[in-house]
Amino acid sequence: MKIGAPKETARGEARVALTPESAQHIKKLGHECLIEAGAGEAAGFDDDAYREAGVTVVDGAQALWEAADVVIKVREPSEEEAGFLRQGQTLISFFWPAQSEELLEKCRAQGATVIAMDMVPRISRAQKMDALSSMANIAGYRAVIEAGNNFGRFFTGQVTAAGKVPPAKVLVIGAGVAGLSAIGTAASLGAVVRAFDVRPEVAEQIESMGAEFLFLEFDESQDGAETGGYAAPSSPEFREKQLALFREQAPDVDIVITTALIPGKPAPKLWLEDMVKAMKPGSVIVDLAAEKGGNCDLTVPDERVVSDNGVIVIGYTDFPSRMATQASLLYATNVRHMLNDLTPEKDGAIVHDMEDDVIRGATVTHAGEITFPPPPPKVKAIASAKPKPKVKEPTPEEKRAAEHAAFLAQTKRQVTMLGVGGLLMLLLGQVAPVSFMQHFIVFALACFVGFQVIWGVSHSLHTPLMAVTNAISSIIILGAILQIGSGSFLVILMSALSVLIASINIVGGFQVTRRMLAMFQKS
Repeated sequence: MKIGAPKETARGEARVALTPESAQHIKKLGHECLIEAGAGEAAGFDDDAYREAGVTVVDGAQALWEAADVVIKVREPSEEEAGFLRQGQTLISFFWPAQSEELLEKCRAQGATVIAMDMVPRISRAQKMDALSSMANIAGYRAVIEAGNNFGRFFTGQVTAAGKVPPAKVLVIGAGVAGLSAIGTAASLGAVVRAFDVRPEVAEQIESMGAEFLFLEFDESQDGAETGGYAAPSSPEFREKQLALFREQAPDVDIVITTALIPGKPAPKLWLEDMVKAMKPGSVIVDLAAEKGGNCDLTVPDERVVSDNGVIVIGYTDFPSRMATQASLLYATNVRHMLNDLTPEKDGAIVHDMEDDVIRGATVTHAGEITFPPPPPKVKAIASAKPKPKVKEPTPEEKRAAEHAAFLAQTKRQVTMLGVGGLLMLLLGQVAPVSFMQHFIVFALACFVGFQVIWGVSHSLHTPLMAVTNAISSIIILGAILQIGSGSFLVILMSALSVLIASINIVGGFQVTRRMLAMFQKS
């Protein structure tokens, strides 16, 4: 089939759904790739790059829509583009069906199949098609860059001859993909980062990235995870506690990045006007939910506004498009993975399997019917979990008592093993010949002494695996040394060779281990 990517018509949109790299993968599925002339220029891909990748460049949007069996886009289609759809044609793009009822109905009436990339269920198997996460990752990173561009100070603290500069304090509201990306970027720039999320199970992720999780004490069981991996609406009581926490943070933080979105609903208002008034002049608010109304009362979509007290509120809705090349590469990869699932035989034939959880979940119109909303996925995306309680550190007395108990237990085991071994040796001596017992006792002593000598060395000097190999080598050495006094020349020769080879193994093992440990040591 022919896969076509038109030029995006939305104002300020620089991304493209097909890149030369993704086109090569799509061609391996048996499809032919088309692109509208100039569609990739804003993202850094000129028409010649597409031609070199074997993509047919088509002049004009209408000609492309008429030629393509499957149209891949970034933004939802305009009214004009929806009119280009025809019976049996497939459209793959962001669509936002809950907010686009009229557009959804028009696509149904046209008889087209629409796959909404924003409706891909957040289950493990669909991660490679999760375009929302791909774009959110870029948006979170870019939000910190935009905040730094508008913030009048360093992110990291500095001590200079002219005085001390404190680090910037950043608050990230929402620890989804965009939030975690913002946390990681801000922390890497040296800022003091705090983060809040209604899902307590993300606390460990936040703390692992070097940020402080603002835990909200609340009696009611609050499970903020909804089927699909998104946050669920909060109860009124929880919301009041949440707003109180934000009011407490407002005078102290320098930068606020809000990322809270609930699918199918306007963005919740979390940073109210009184919080903005409480912030210091020169502070920055970056609202990643501006396209859906914004989390801040003062957010104006696509604009940068300054409050009466000098707080900068950024409501840009094109953060991924501001990094168009990277965003296009990631989005095109998500789309070609979707096409890979739609082409199971890799023969260029689209198979729209409505029994497949991923395809069914993303499909919003099919066979002349509206299939939105989809049934919930069979497997919940993120299992809700309560934060793990912190383990109380034992006191020094408790540590000594535990160590003494462990020592006694180990001594008891060793005495028992020696007693059992001695008894078995006595019983064996009653029936075995004298010559066998001499060699057997040498072997047993070599095993015991060699193991104790090597295993007693701290693992900071060698790895556990190397300890075992060195223990075996030491057994060989001790056994060979005891046999060197033998009257047989052949036994003496073999013993000497054994000592030499085992010694090389031990020395070499310690050398390799030292190099391995040096890799993890700071210079």
